[in-house]
Amino acid sequence: MNYRHAFHAGNHADVLKHLVLARLFALLSRKEAPLAYLDSHAGVGLYDLAGDQASRTGEWLQGIERIWRAERHPALLDDYLGAVRALNPDGQLRYYPGSPELARQLTRPQDRLQLNEKHPEDGRLLKDNMAGDRRVAVHLGEGWHVPRALMPTQEKRVVLLIDPPFEQADELGRCVAALGEALGRMRQTIGVIWYPIKDERQLKRFYQDLSRSGAPKLLRAELLVHPADDVSRLNGSGLAISNPPWGLEEELRELLPWLAEQLGQSQGGWRLDWLIEES
Repeated sequence: MNYRHAFHAGNHADVLKHLVLARLFALLSRKEAPLAYLDSHAGVGLYDLAGDQASRTGEWLQGIERIWRAERHPALLDDYLGAVRALNPDGQLRYYPGSPELARQLTRPQDRLQLNEKHPEDGRLLKDNMAGDRRVAVHLGEGWHVPRALMPTQEKRVVLLIDPPFEQADELGRCVAALGEALGRMRQTIGVIWYPIKDERQLKRFYQDLSRSGAPKLLRAELLVHPADDVSRLNGSGLAISNPPWGLEEELRELLPWLAEQLGQSQGGWRLDWLIEES
């Protein structure tokens, strides 16, 4: 309950996570059928990079600031950057969209958002930030209960973001369990687990658990800004994506090298492969 994402808003991990979410919405929007977006640990939805918390760490300066200042970027970033620009119409980067705001901007009238945030103060801020959009429902429960509480959805297509604070030692395992529960309720769930790259021994066990999750297919995408040899820092982050839509793998093969070049600090790197290949 101590974690506040505002300290980390707009960092390299956010850029990866939010860019992939933006591409998921773009690919899924090619069909008219509605989709549901579920967010287990949603945060407040909107962040002031000049505010006290973001200013204390300045992590966004090595993240969205670098992307914002890039002379050129792949066209695949247009939707993501468009959402950031919509919050900063004067061209000065100050406000950054969390995953709820990004989803609110990039989904359609027929789509529905179910957002959950356990932290009481952040939950109230999330409700305030999402007020006025009838497509959005905000819940203040336990994030790990989202699959059993909100699934199956009335929509046949669902994107579930599982993005806990990773303050507890068992949260990698709980991510796998939550994904398994979601897939048990809706086999076609596009589940997106965000995870930090710190302790490679823990990650090896996490990868093994994911490979036994029973997902029909599971794609792994990782971005490194440091070599993965120091457990005391955030060396990078990854996304495990169940049932990724056709086209996402090809897009990420274009995007990840560019992101590694733009966001690398002591060293940039990336990985894209299948933990579970489609049978």
